[in-house]
Amino acid sequence: MAGCVLTGRDAAQPRLWAEHDGVATVAEAPGTAATPVVVRSETPEVPVARPSAWGALVPVVALAAGLLFATSGRTAQGTDLRAGEVTELSGLIRERDDAIAAQEQRLAELQRRSELLTEQAAARDGAVAEAQSAGERGVPAAGLAPVEGAGLEIVLDDAPRRPDGTLPGNARPDDLVIHQSDVQAVVNALWAAGASGVTVMDQRLITTSAVRCVGNTLLLQGRTYSPPFVVRAVVDSAAARQQLDASPQIAVFREVVDAYGLTYEVSERPELELSAYDGPLTLQHAVVG
Repeated sequence: MAGCVLTGRDAAQPRLWAEHDGVATVAEAPGTAATPVVVRSETPEVPVARPSAWGALVPVVALAAGLLFATSGRTAQGTDLRAGEVTELSGLIRERDDAIAAQEQRLAELQRRSELLTEQAAARDGAVAEAQSAGERGVPAAGLAPVEGAGLEIVLDDAPRRPDGTLPGNARPDDLVIHQSDVQAVVNALWAAGASGVTVMDQRLITTSAVRCVGNTLLLQGRTYSPPFVVRAVVDSAAARQQLDASPQIAVFREVVDAYGLTYEVSERPELELSAYDGPLTLQHAVVG
């Protein structure tokens, strides 16, 4: 209960009022009835803060970041998704070689299973047996069987580096390395001499094999090799030497060998064993002559 003097329209007659729970009772004069009057509270209103746009976006951004981190972690699986600015070529080559080795192993297993199933079918079906016999007759010519005998071994290598890193007079860097054309010229000469089998870096060559160089490395049947490059062939030595000497491409190569010190060595081997080709046999391109 609080009390004060309330001055009305008639200032001569003071009015007494009492407030209780926001309702004031006013007495006009002694002996008169009290009149209830509603009194407005003077407590100021507290403004309600409106949520800002940035405040609403914070949870959304946090959720998106969490999803991004979770996706990156699942994709990376413990590896680094951010490759360096400089990628080591040697590392990529090793990874590719490992992948190719695994695929070749899988291919060999599938080929063995295919041969086993073919033999089983041939035992039950005469047509299959006849087709298998015809295919086996073409195996040696296709390079799918090992071959052994006397032949040649040819080694090609880059010129040795000078201790001071300088180049021989009038030489360009390309003059000091083995090129694809050099290896291909040697292989063509051996085929022209009637070789029954040719290998490059112990990889058996067949009619669809292609010798390519990437920089100073050799790319052959999905594998890369660094010099020195070794070519072996089961072939008549005299006929092979004649074809090597008659090749104009090899003649140019031998001039570079003499001028800048590249390696070109031809050696006779009384006994060579060349493994069979065990790669894929898919024909990519063919031209009718």
